[in-house]
This record gives sequence, structure tokens and C-alpha cells, in this order.
Amino acid sequence: MSRLVIVSNRLPALGKGVAAGGLAVALEAALKGEGGLWLGWSGKTSENPGAMQMQTERQVTYAAMDLTPEDVAGYYEGISNSVLWPLCHYRADLLEFTRPDMERYMAVNGKFAEALVEMLRPDDLIWVHDYHLIPLAAALRKRGVQNRIGYFHHIPWPAQDLFRALPRAKCFLAAMLAYDVVGLQTRADVRNLRDALDSMRRDLEEITPPRGTRIGAYPISIDTAAFATRARRAQELPRIRDLIQRFGPRNMVIGVDRLDYSKGLPERLRGIEQLLEDHPEVHNKVSFLQITPASRSGIEGYDRIQQEVAERAGRLNAKYGTLDWVPVRYINRAFSHSLLAGLYRLSRVGLVTPLRDGMNLVAKEYVAAQDPADPGVLVLSQFAGSAAEMGAALIVNPHDVEDVSNAIARALTMPLEERQERHASLMRRLSQHHVAAWSRSFMNDLDPRSLGAVSPASGPD
Repeated sequence: MSRLVIVSNRLPALGKGVAAGGLAVALEAALKGEGGLWLGWSGKTSENPGAMQMQTERQVTYAAMDLTPEDVAGYYEGISNSVLWPLCHYRADLLEFTRPDMERYMAVNGKFAEALVEMLRPDDLIWVHDYHLIPLAAALRKRGVQNRIGYFHHIPWPAQDLFRALPRAKCFLAAMLAYDVVGLQTRADVRNLRDALDSMRRDLEEITPPRGTRIGAYPISIDTAAFATRARRAQELPRIRDLIQRFGPRNMVIGVDRLDYSKGLPERLRGIEQLLEDHPEVHNKVSFLQITPASRSGIEGYDRIQQEVAERAGRLNAKYGTLDWVPVRYINRAFSHSLLAGLYRLSRVGLVTPLRDGMNLVAKEYVAAQDPADPGVLVLSQFAGSAAEMGAALIVNPHDVEDVSNAIARALTMPLEERQERHASLMRRLSQHHVAAWSRSFMNDLDPRSLGAVSPASGPD
């Protein structure tokens, strides 16, 4: 059987196993059982670009590669976070492209390729993850690698007109065509990528020979059953029991997001303020908990959003708070997955309102955490990839303050029977399309033994 080789920008913390949540859990499902190799940046900087640490846990060998400070500045902070991230999240106004950063981005992908070539076996299946490593397959092909290589794009793919704002756009598209399978989160993302490829097809054929690259939508998910169990058990945690006593009869509305301009946090707080203004009956009866671990610092867009969110939360509390009630608890730190699961289950409303998101697994975790007998209600942005699968949530436009406010008010007063029906519908989807099904679907298309079932460039929905 072919060995699976995963390449991602970052690795899970070595020595601590695979972390709970996000990409790490999703990829653990793919590696579970047969094992494999996982290559990524260690998160450390070193003046020795060849520095590599190897560690094996549960049949998986983790290869951690150090980068130089110049690599991090150009590849990670430059092209990845100051060009590709804002572009894919429809913030072309934040693009900061420079030629030296692009050269460094390509060079670091070359370093990943050089490191990987030394460890590859002829029948390995290679699965590359996310926008940091778009050129990796092309770099491997230049080095003679003929293995099957797949790529999964975890964030949105922008519409064609917006994509044209990307400097060196043809370079990125040509790099995509070096893969055998390209996966995106939604059908809309697939259409956007295909439109971009079609618009530049002649130019691209001059750059790279076509491989019959297969493009499809593979919506990422969570380990639904395991997360539901985690949430049930979390109710026995001392901190959760304490919160239940402290909140008393108050309903809790929860939001959990990285501190990022794509998450729509200022807009969300405006929606909460509109709710408090329009519905004085919820005063002293509803508490909003916003958990926002600090994200990338030192980049203008992130520093600005941190200041704006903190100031807006402070003004809201000053305007509506009382001696015994603080409307918004805004916390800039991370919590364990078990504690988050308990908080989700405790909350009457889950507020997931990004301005643009590839999928957003918080929405799925919130639903999985609920008590089916007395579930909470998910309020979900129409611009999250998960909205395509979760129509039983209350779908909102995060730019429409009144729409968000009305949805929260409706969620807080929704009858039990309707809450149960909506939750049951969402859980059916999550139970069928869990993370193991996601990884299996992609790997079946990447493994040559599965070819022929679906024609090239179609992929699953």
C-alpha cells in the first residue's frame, strides 16, 4: 500500500501528539492506521536553513524544518499573509506585494521540495495543504518527482475579477496545474478556480504541459461523534460547572474566532449593540462571550482590527453594562478544546459571522456539541463555506447589522420543537460527512487505483 506524505506550512507541536481541532485533527484521520510522513515548518527560525528535526509518534514520522528569519519575512509574513490571505478573503485593498517577497516565497517552496525529495519513496502519495505551498508540486516536478500529488486549498478561492488583482497570477495558476488533484471547500470555489484557468488557458499551456488536473469540492469537516462525546463529558469540568452557577438564568451567546479581519468581529459587535438597543427585554438576561485568541501580530491589518474590536467592546459595555451585568466578555486567549466544547454546549446561541471563510469548523463544532434534547441555535454567515451545507442554521448577511440582530433575537426565543428540528437536520449532515469521510474522499481520488470512477476535472460535490 502507498505511503501517505503530508506537507503543510506548520506541524502539530512535536512531543505532544496531534493537537485537537482544525487541520491537525483532519489530517490525523488520513494518517490514522497506516501511518506516514508529515513535513512542515517547525515554527522556529535558524540561520542554518538545513536544520531538520525528525520524530515518530504512532506510526507517523514528523519532519520539522527550520526557516531563516528572511524566509519567514518573505514567504510567511509577505506573500502568504500579506498577499494570498487578503486576496482570497476579498480584501485586495490590503495587498502588499513585493518582488523580493515573491522570490523568497518561491525559494522556500524550493526548500520544502529539496527536503521532501530526500525522503520520498517511488509509490508515495503526496498531499499538500494550503496557500503557503501552492508552488510545491511544480518545484517537485522540476526535481523529477513523478508521484501523485494532491493539493487542498483550505481558504476561499476568489472570483475571477478579483483574482486578476494578484501579481504573477499566471504563475500561481500554472503551479496549480502541476497537481494531479486540487481540492477546494465549496462548489463556488471550484467555479472560481475554473473560471480563472479558462481565462488564461492559452498562456498556461505555454508555461506548463497539462496533466489533466482533477478539480473538485471536498468540504472539510470534524470528528462529529468524538466532539459530541467531548462536549457531554465537559459538563463535568469544574470550570463549566462554575460558569453554569455564575450565569444562572442568563442565556449565553458565544463566538470563537481567531483575531482576523476576515472574521467580521466589528460587524458582529455592531449587531449585538443593535440587539441591545432594539430589545431592552434582553438586558441582564443575555451574556455575550467572545473568545478571540491573538492571531498574527506586526501586520497592519491585524493590529488595526485588534484595536478596533477591543475599543468597540469597551464602548458597548460602558453604554449598557450595570453593576451586576457585563453584556460582552471579550477574551484574547486560547482555551482547551474540551473547555470550548463545554462552552458551546452551555450556549443558547452560536454566533459564526465571518465576512468570508473557507469553511469555518467552529460552526460544525457548535452544532455537534449541543444537547439534542435542548439544543442551541447556530447563527451563520452566508459567506462561510459551511453555509452551503448548513441551511438549517439561521443564515445571515454579516454586513447587515439588523439582520444579525434579528437572527440573535429569533434564536433566543425560538421554540424548543423548532430548535430540535433544526439541530437534527444539521447533525444528520455532520454525521454523514465527518472528517474521516472528507479525507477518504480526497485520497480515493488521489490514489490511482480509484481513477476511472469520475472523469477528470469533475470531482465530488
